[in-house]
Formats: sequence, C-alpha cells, structure tokens
Amino acid sequence: MELGDDSHLSDKAQQDYKLVQKAIKGDQKAYASLMERYRDSIYFLLLKMVKNKDDADDLTIEAFGKAFNKLTQYTPNFAFSTWLFKIASNNCIDFIRRKKKLTLSIDRRQENDEGMETTIHLKSDMLDPEEKFVKKQKIKLLQDIVKKLKPRYRELVELRYFKELSYEEIAQQLDIPLGTVKAQLFRAREFLQGILKNVEGKI
Repeated sequence: MELGDDSHLSDKAQQDYKLVQKAIKGDQKAYASLMERYRDSIYFLLLKMVKNKDDADDLTIEAFGKAFNKLTQYTPNFAFSTWLFKIASNNCIDFIRRKKKLTLSIDRRQENDEGMETTIHLKSDMLDPEEKFVKKQKIKLLQDIVKKLKPRYRELVELRYFKELSYEEIAQQLDIPLGTVKAQLFRAREFLQGILKNVEGKI
C-alpha cells in the first residue's frame, strides 16, 4: 500500500490508519485493536439489516475477514471506518439477496413469456441415495479438515458449525468471554480458508 496523506483525517481516523499499516506488516495486536474498535458498531449495523443475532454475528466476522484480506487496498482518502462499513453493508446486502432466493413460495404463480400462469416447483428436501452419499462425503472431508486445526480452534468450530450452538452457548460451555469466542472463531475460519484452498474442488 502506498502511503498517502492522512492530514485531512480526524485523530481517530489517523490512529486507525497507523493500525492498518502495522497490521499489513503482520502486527496481530493491530488487527485485534481494529476489530475491538469497530466490532460492536458493525454488529449493530448488521443486526438492524438482518434482524437475527446469529446471522449478524457471522456477518460481522465475515466483514472483518474480507476487510483484513483487502487491507493493502485501503488508502487514507477517507476514514478506515467508512471503508469497513461499506464492506460490511455490501456483504450483508449480498447475504440478504441470497436468502431471498431461497424463500420462494412453492405455490407462487408467475406468468411465462406467453402470458400463461406457471407454478414454481421447488426441489424436494428429500435427498436421493446418491445425493445422501455425496453429502456424507463432504461432511467427512470437512471434519477431517477441521481436525487439522489447533485444539482450541477445532473445539470452537465443532461447537459452532457441527453442533450449531450460539456464541453465547459456546462462551457459557467453555467458560470464556463472548468476545474471545468471536475473535478465536474469526481466526479459526481464517485457518480453515487457508486449508480449503489446498483442497479446492473436493468440496
């Protein structure tokens, strides 16, 4: 990232810019500081958009993941918070669009090109034997990948994505702060993405 003039930024935005520069050089504390500064604000923004706490939690982690992966693209032409909130809101809008596509009613009628009414037929949730086998293979592969994570990360991923516990339930079960659960799950997902790149096409 080329260094830019940050003199037009507020004091807080200048501090953010310095943290971004440190994070790009691999300073983990800088990443943590940026996440700590904006995690709650991002979460409440997304909660207003999706109206679901678990979805907002997941989308918050995704937003930081996307932003941190693109840190080198950030320039101080505007505040880091503005850039981060745009990434978070755009990602959330994509999520909402994807979700809407899955909620088409089976009985919804539409007109085709000739003006005739047609009914949308959604595929049954029942899987045929071949689909069941493929699904089992995918779950097995994912479980094998998760086993490659460090024990603390592996446990968090299993509780969150295999047992489908909420963040609050995980914090209570492991007796650790809620913020720690979210931060460590964020790191676990980063590691998983790195491993998944090596097995792309198998899932």
